[in-house]
Amino acid sequence: MNVKHRILSTLLGSLAAFGVASAAQAQTTWDMPTPYPVANFHTENIQQFADEVTKASAGKLKITVHSNGSLYKSNEIKRAVQGGQAQIGEVLLSSLANEDQLYALDTVPFLATSYAESQKLWKVSRDAVEARLAKNGLKLLYSVAWPPQGIYSKTALTSMADLKGIKIRSYSPTVARMIELMSAQPVTVQAADLTQALSTGVVSANITSSSTGYDTKSWEQLDYYFDVQAWLPKNIVFVSQKA
Repeated sequence: MNVKHRILSTLLGSLAAFGVASAAQAQTTWDMPTPYPVANFHTENIQQFADEVTKASAGKLKITVHSNGSLYKSNEIKRAVQGGQAQIGEVLLSSLANEDQLYALDTVPFLATSYAESQKLWKVSRDAVEARLAKNGLKLLYSVAWPPQGIYSKTALTSMADLKGIKIRSYSPTVARMIELMSAQPVTVQAADLTQALSTGVVSANITSSSTGYDTKSWEQLDYYFDVQAWLPKNIVFVSQKA
């Protein structure tokens, strides 16, 4: 059984346990908030997943994907699923690091800098992440890694001194701490707000993947890209155990 089929089997097994597959609940709809644009590959993956769930459940369960923070902002999604305002969601794992440093493991600089290394790291940490989420009433379904992280900047960066004082977009506590250690200023900006933050000068540099660079058309605001391949953060998809 491949990974996709295992995920669907796990989800559909949970649905049966919760009675979703019963005749009395033949047309159940779940809301799924996600932080990224429709054209982002994570959102495309999720839409395919939602379509396959509908097919595998013979139409008994429909997942409505709310992309680009349109239903809940990135930092609100986990809480919304825990509280029952949404049934399923997607977040950047390391964005939860204030709850537990375990969630920050994949953003330790240069610990895992390729997809192969990222997969190895996930294999040894997944059980612990799954157990930690279960304490909040959440069931982990799957994760997907981002491309390696690089630095976009308005100015050339030839030494650490060039980073001093510049405002760099941060997306997690670990990234913010690293920016501080580089003598720069971390500014937390959600993915949905990044284009505006760049155009208005809220930040003048950005640590992110080539995928987010494409989504935000970073070449229109920033002149330099440094492919440092610092780490590969992961998104996770999870469902409420009470859904």
